[in-house]
Amino acid sequence: MFSNSAKYAINAVLYLAIHSKGSEKILARDISGSISVPKAYIAKLLQELVRHDIISSERGPKGGFYLTEANRKVPMIQIVEMIDGEELFKSCVLGLAHCNEAKPCPLHEKISPYRWSLLTALEYNTIQDYADEISKNKSYLPQ
Repeated sequence: MFSNSAKYAINAVLYLAIHSKGSEKILARDISGSISVPKAYIAKLLQELVRHDIISSERGPKGGFYLTEANRKVPMIQIVEMIDGEELFKSCVLGLAHCNEAKPCPLHEKISPYRWSLLTALEYNTIQDYADEISKNKSYLPQ
C-alpha cells in the first residue's frame, strides 16, 4: 500500500527512535546499512523529514540525525502523508478514477475497513508509540 519511499522513511524514523538517545546522533550511512537502503536515497529522505519537522539534524563533526521529544510525539501519519500524500487513503486500490461508495470497484467493500483501520492507527499513534512496541518486543524492526 505504501510506496518504497514511505516504507524506507518509516523504517529510518523508527530506527532513530530506538537508537538515538538524547544528544546521541546517527549518521545517514549507519541508518542506510541497518535498514538496507542506499545511503544517497536515505539521506535525501532524511533531509525531507527534517524539513517537515518530523526528525531533527545537526551538522558538523558531531552531527547527524536524531529525535527530540517533540519529534517523538509526531503521529506516524505525517510521514506517510509527507511522502505519499493524503490521496493514498482515498484512492481506489485498483486505480479506478470513479470508485466511491455509490459506485464501488470489486474490492472496495473488502478493502475499506482495513484502510480506515490503518489510517486510524497511523493518526492516533506517534513515532514513540511504535518505538515502544519494538522495544517491548511486541513488533520487529531489523537492527
